[in-house]
Amino acid sequence: MIVRQFISWVRTASAGERADATRALARAWVISDLSDEDRAAAEGALLMLLDDPSPLVRQAMAQVFAHSPDAPAAIVQALATDQASVALPILQHSPLLIDADLVDIVATGNSDMQCAIARRIGLPATICAAIAEVGSAAAALELIENATAELPPFSWDRIVERHGHLAAIRESMLVLDDLPAATRAALVGKLTETLAQFVVARNWLSADRADQVATEARDRSTIAIAAQTRDGELQGLIRHLRANSQLTAGLILRALLSGNIELFEIALSELSGLPRARVASLLNDRGTASLHALLGRAGIPESTFDAFRSALDVCHETGFADTLSGAANLRRRMVERVLTHCSTEHDAAEPLLILLRRFATESAREEARRFCDQIMAEDAEAALDYAPLAA
Repeated sequence: MIVRQFISWVRTASAGERADATRALARAWVISDLSDEDRAAAEGALLMLLDDPSPLVRQAMAQVFAHSPDAPAAIVQALATDQASVALPILQHSPLLIDADLVDIVATGNSDMQCAIARRIGLPATICAAIAEVGSAAAALELIENATAELPPFSWDRIVERHGHLAAIRESMLVLDDLPAATRAALVGKLTETLAQFVVARNWLSADRADQVATEARDRSTIAIAAQTRDGELQGLIRHLRANSQLTAGLILRALLSGNIELFEIALSELSGLPRARVASLLNDRGTASLHALLGRAGIPESTFDAFRSALDVCHETGFADTLSGAANLRRRMVERVLTHCSTEHDAAEPLLILLRRFATESAREEARRFCDQIMAEDAEAALDYAPLAA
């Protein structure tokens, strides 16, 4: 009887009054012990209100039913496909929506609806993949910041591919401790590419010079990422670099001159098709013929063979880096020795000498920075020690 009276009343009530009454009826459905007859009548009234011309009425219904597992499934389904102002709470919270529903809405809904879905707690991999594939940049950002989302590795890469040029996306991803190394390297590549395009557009650098600076910055960052990457992820990083034509002789030589033997071995293993254990054996053989055969099989230019041989000799004499900073920065003694050796070789290619000279300059500057940082740290420590005495 009450529901019948409600249906008669809403025909003449204002939009605000209808919204308040709808909210009360929806709450009664969720929390009241209605008889079967009253429940059926209430559901009929709520279904009728889905056609109300005012979105305030449907918003009131959506706010009540958003968190309820006992809400009428047909009504929740209708609210989920309504306009964004109505659908958002349902899309973000309703436990009654299945994965197929959400994937379909990601594909057909607007950015606000995609963002609401991206904020859902415990978002499964299938929906994460859909957002990564077709979602807006704002939805991708919500997904990255959702700590409970089950983002598969390929979805990280897809987000970088589609939105990695945006600073907000890069910043949100780079602060994540568990971001795959290959994805981190891809982000750095996007950053260097964006910066290169910017300086060229501003006429600050020529296109060739900007490309060279960007490549060197990307390679430095790649070595730094590799130095902090577990062995299990290095293979994925190497494959990413190869797929993007970044696994060059210059990068591999930089890895060796940084003392990162793990990256060096895995790179040669990937390019030569030999097991890493076999590569390590050939490198430890210290024979010129075996090294040249390995480098040739890996597709390394013959003009760089002597540089690799000289760098390996220094590594065997001094040992490999055992710290992150040592493995992330070019080691000056190694670079200078390789440069000296190649400079005396008449067959050394000019591009190799140019690259090694840049390496020498870079390593000298890195050493100077570390020296200055050490002096500053010592001065700060001395000031702290002096403060109590002055007091």
